[in-house]
Amino acid sequence: MINPTLRLPADLQQRRGSANSEHKTHMTDSGHILAFMAHPDDIEILCAGTLIHLRNKGYAIHMATMTAGDGGSMDLSGEEIARLRLKEAQASADLVQATYHCADEKDFVISYQPATIKRVVEIMRICQPFLVITHPPSDYMLDHELTSQLVRNACFCAGAPNMKTEALPAAPRLVGIPYLYYAAPIENKDIWGSPVRPGIAFDTTEVMNLKEAMLTCHASQREWLMQHHGIDEFVDSMRRWSAELGKAAGVAYAEGFRQHRGHAYPRDDKLTEILADKQVEILPA
Repeated sequence: MINPTLRLPADLQQRRGSANSEHKTHMTDSGHILAFMAHPDDIEILCAGTLIHLRNKGYAIHMATMTAGDGGSMDLSGEEIARLRLKEAQASADLVQATYHCADEKDFVISYQPATIKRVVEIMRICQPFLVITHPPSDYMLDHELTSQLVRNACFCAGAPNMKTEALPAAPRLVGIPYLYYAAPIENKDIWGSPVRPGIAFDTTEVMNLKEAMLTCHASQREWLMQHHGIDEFVDSMRRWSAELGKAAGVAYAEGFRQHRGHAYPRDDKLTEILADKQVEILPA
């Protein structure tokens, strides 16, 4: 569901024309930040604390997921659980005055194909972020990995005039390539079970209560995770994973990231520049 009531941030409407006449390699600070992940609750688990810090510094936050979480129930149909989880995702976003968008993909079958690529690009153009956070390229499930690829691609091509999304009306293209950051993998482990220590981290201790409140909006997921993953309490799991990174940094809780610094992407660490007062050093595993 590309939210039709949230087409283009009002303060960026004037850029609709200028985007067609100017192209910059790197994005300037637009005041808009997008977290784009696979499923409802992924953002809350992996980067909500950092988003809260950014919101507190005056940034407009946008949250997007590839799916509505239609696979997240042992009892309800896909349509029923998706309707419920969309409401939960919106409730979470409301706690930090964020917009929420869904790309309408299905759980377990997110794929890198033209229709999906266009939807992701259109959401990115609607939100007009200068900085984007998504899943790491390697994570415990392929929905996360494919989302990482799709978001990375959208960062690169959302500024291209000939990248047509076929949306009506279509949002204007980006003016440059956004800063791209990857959150830590689930459990802070790679697919082989080895610890992953991010190069960038922020102390989230003071915002942990709000981060937890955002996650508990996803009430439908406790039963699902207990039955399918063997996790009895996903809030406790989130706290445990945040505490693990926090311990490595000498604080109670932390969130970690790596920056995409490949060809054409911005290489200065804008996220740490913005959150310098929250930055902590993670010791090697």
